[in-house]
Amino acid sequence: MPSHRANHYGTACEKRMAAKRRFDLERSSWHDATFQNGKPVEIKSTRIEHSDGQPGNFKLYRAYHEKLRRHDGWYCFVVYRPTRSGLTVVNDRMRKAADLPTLRWHGGGDHRGTEQAKVQIDDVF
Repeated sequence: MPSHRANHYGTACEKRMAAKRRFDLERSSWHDATFQNGKPVEIKSTRIEHSDGQPGNFKLYRAYHEKLRRHDGWYCFVVYRPTRSGLTVVNDRMRKAADLPTLRWHGGGDHRGTEQAKVQIDDVF
């Protein structure tokens, strides 16, 4: 999927999760949202399956992840399916950053100036 489309869907997922009363999130600055108690939340989304049939994965960035952990932050993981009119959220889940499985960091090129890790959908749900 071209990155501009992934960014489009990711932004749509962020807005949808921040608007969901179940999680009680507010949009924020260095992170995507905050709980009402001020804890930071990063909203990560992935397509359930790419056009080539490969399952999606969540991309986490080391610098942001470490900052999130220092602030006792959370991730909101969202799996979506694109539709003609936008997207359908297939599943979502909140996880503390400190409770994720061991991450395998690797070079992320120049994107965001930090290493990245890919987390499989099954590792979150």
